Amino acid sequence: MRSPLLVTFLSTVWFVTLETLETKLQAEEATVALPLADHQEVEFNGQRSYGYLKDLCALGNRKSGSLGMKQQQIMLEKHFSGLQANVTFQRFKVKHPLNGKRVPMANILVEWRPEARQRILLCAHYDTRPLPDQEINPRIRQNGIFLGANDGASGTALLMEIAHHVHQLPLNYGLDFVFFDGEELVYSIGRQDIGPYFLGSTWFAQQYRKHPPRHEYVAGVLFDMVADADLTLYQEENSASWKHTRPLVKEIWGTAQRLGIKEFIPRVKYLVNDDHIPLNKIAKIPVCDIIDFSYPDYPRNRYWHTTADAPGRCSADSLGKVGTVIIEWLSTKR
Repeated sequence: MRSPLLVTFLSTVWFVTLETLETKLQAEEATVALPLADHQEVEFNGQRSYGYLKDLCALGNRKSGSLGMKQQQIMLEKHFSGLQANVTFQRFKVKHPLNGKRVPMANILVEWRPEARQRILLCAHYDTRPLPDQEINPRIRQNGIFLGANDGASGTALLMEIAHHVHQLPLNYGLDFVFFDGEELVYSIGRQDIGPYFLGSTWFAQQYRKHPPRHEYVAGVLFDMVADADLTLYQEENSASWKHTRPLVKEIWGTAQRLGIKEFIPRVKYLVNDDHIPLNKIAKIPVCDIIDFSYPDYPRNRYWHTTADAPGRCSADSLGKVGTVIIEWLSTKR
């Protein structure tokens, strides 16, 4: 994703040398029980979700069209099919931003209760940036391996765990997960980004608009960078200000407040361009962005698009808290 408030700042200021940070997983807090008064108690297993995050990162870089991406697609199809979901691929091709060659792309659609006409959309991008282009060392910028533990794997791992609980939820709607390819098939050369952002979500939105399905998405949530060990989830400005997504933001942050999960901070802090932009503007789907664009510190973001974005900087507890809020919100959404 790209924040317009940060582009100028990040292009003119060198990042300082990364400090060493040893994160301690609090496994005993990773599984959070939902105190649901009027429906079945459901547990989100943050530790298992964190395990999925590590499994994804073990594949290495997962940029669009790469071997790592193909392996990830096999892993995800097997995972969701094994949990009785309907899994399909939305395939298309784009030109590589540097050499012009055709790159195969695929959004992954995971459907629950496909017969329902009114549906909720939960989504994340599952590709990684090709290179760690915010590194100080130019050799690492050009040759380092970007794992994308938080920026790529976190939203995917979150949805992999939620899938275990869908059949337990008293859903009033159909539910779809969508994993977007090509969120950032982008290369930074000097101070310039080469390549368009949001390829998968734009394609999905265009198809939804050009070929309207029988169903309608009444609400949606985009997850991006939700596993930071020092989690702070402020409200994203577009999501909080658009008339059609503002109630959605209030519902989710209100759910967190009711559950006592203080990492959801009911205050706007970031204006972020992300996959929710084409979903709202092209497809007219009301989708809000849940993103911790402070990794680990704002506005420096020392781990963002660097080799430091690795599993050790992420937390099972953070995933557990986000998952807990979303499961409760889904259970009570009317």
